[in-house]
Amino acid sequence: MSVIDWTVLILTLVVIVVYGVYKSRGAHNIQTYLLGNQSLPWYHVCLSVMATQASAITFLSAPGLAYSSGMGFVQFYLGLPLAMIVLCITFVPIYHRLKVYTAYEYLEQRFDLKTRALTAFLFLIQRGLSTGITIYAPSIILSTILDINTTYTTLFIGSLVIFYTVYGGTKAVSYTQMLQMSIIFCGLFLAGIMVVHLLPSDIGFTKAISIAGKMGRTDAIDLKLDLNNKYTLWTGLIGGFFLQLSYFGTDQSQVGRYLSGASVSQSRLGLLMNGLVKIPMQFLILLIGVLVFTFYQYNKPPIFFNSVELNKLEKSSYSTAFNEIKKNYNQAFEEKQVEVQRMNALLDQKDQAPVDQQRLVLQAADQKEKAIRKQVTDLMVKNDKDANTDDNNYVFLSFVTQYLPKGLVGLLIAIIFLASMGSTASALNSLASTTVIDIYKRLIKKDGSDQQYLQASRLATVFWGIVCIAMALYASKIGNLLEAVNILGSYIYGTILGVFLVAFYVRHVNGRAVFFAAIAAEIVIVIMGKLEFVAYLWLNVIGCVLVVLLAIGIQKILDLAPVKAK
Repeated sequence: MSVIDWTVLILTLVVIVVYGVYKSRGAHNIQTYLLGNQSLPWYHVCLSVMATQASAITFLSAPGLAYSSGMGFVQFYLGLPLAMIVLCITFVPIYHRLKVYTAYEYLEQRFDLKTRALTAFLFLIQRGLSTGITIYAPSIILSTILDINTTYTTLFIGSLVIFYTVYGGTKAVSYTQMLQMSIIFCGLFLAGIMVVHLLPSDIGFTKAISIAGKMGRTDAIDLKLDLNNKYTLWTGLIGGFFLQLSYFGTDQSQVGRYLSGASVSQSRLGLLMNGLVKIPMQFLILLIGVLVFTFYQYNKPPIFFNSVELNKLEKSSYSTAFNEIKKNYNQAFEEKQVEVQRMNALLDQKDQAPVDQQRLVLQAADQKEKAIRKQVTDLMVKNDKDANTDDNNYVFLSFVTQYLPKGLVGLLIAIIFLASMGSTASALNSLASTTVIDIYKRLIKKDGSDQQYLQASRLATVFWGIVCIAMALYASKIGNLLEAVNILGSYIYGTILGVFLVAFYVRHVNGRAVFFAAIAAEIVIVIMGKLEFVAYLWLNVIGCVLVVLLAIGIQKILDLAPVKAK
């Protein structure tokens, strides 16, 4: 990167951290530290909720996912608006009325302590692991730019976020997130404009989308009911609805954001706006990936986007074989360019029959290129069995650093850092609040002072920060980060949601029944997930339904059991 880019990047990060620390001064009690005195307006709530969900993974992996497989991932979010409506009607007023710090406090009031502890424990496992992945995402950037090991960059990013989260608590998180999301929206808009600007002069936005469409990258909606297809209309509407409802309704990293709202109406309005804005935002991010795909039909893409792994292969004993593969790749790209230009001419003639025929030729050329790339990854594994052969996370980063103008490169990389900082800070804050309120305060030190609980919250933030950094150091082998986070969540969110739905709507079921139902359902979900029985989004539905049905069944058995005489 240039000096201008480094200046923009460093200045943006420093301003964000200083702003958050300044605005959160005065967090001297646990109410302020964990809930920000419940004083934030709806637009703070909305941007904070969005920033918590939109981590660096979103801006690194989503364009790469669209580049390699198209727009289908947008269906993941189709259940979000409906989930926001249900949350506003049911969850938000209950949480505000009970004046809870965490979502799991309610479960003890409704059931018992062991049910509260179980759901809190499940949350801590899921959020602790997934936060490690969100820390790893921006460390990829620094390691690529500086050509150093991701261990050092992971430690730097993690330490930076821990600092201002420990200092300011939820207010620091929310205020920095508001500024982060404002910068992110501007940067994404500029990135989209620049991709189109860098295309050949005779290729406008419409033709760029058409060419990507002919090569299978713009199919956003799949109407087929296929339980093994990860992204269809039905998995998004049904599986996505259950996942989003559980994530926003029971995951403390999100509940903590809207519990800081000044009132029920402010929290509701923030959530509803999130439901309206999130899908267009995600669509735009994926669309940028599609446009980058079109760009690389006219400009030769790297044979593998992870330059660190590529450099290792070039310096290995397999370099001769690799050079031969590169020759084939260069020839395949030149042949594909001829077919792309032919498609350009046919699109101008507006004759559909030859366009359809040429589409098949283009798709075949695309598959040939993918086959050659597969030869490269096979060679990487031969050279190093631990090589990271998934380069989806590097596609957008490679494009940004090589083709965008000075200044904008620094801004877009700052955006990815900001997204990571926002989501990681929210997660650390939620992990700390759940640890202190649901575990420490309830099971270990029940009669501590407010100052002791505040100190425990800060120590818990540091502890979870270290745990998440440790997880981040092992995150390089899990493939596309965006999918990995959602798959991990789908193993647990359905079970937790089932517990909450029983609490809200099945009044005759007690804590003992729901506790055993949750354990049984979680075991089934883990087995189904490991066996890949269905697409991962359906695990949210199955887990939730299992908890509800098993809880009702177990309660009936308990009711029929004879009562022992005292």
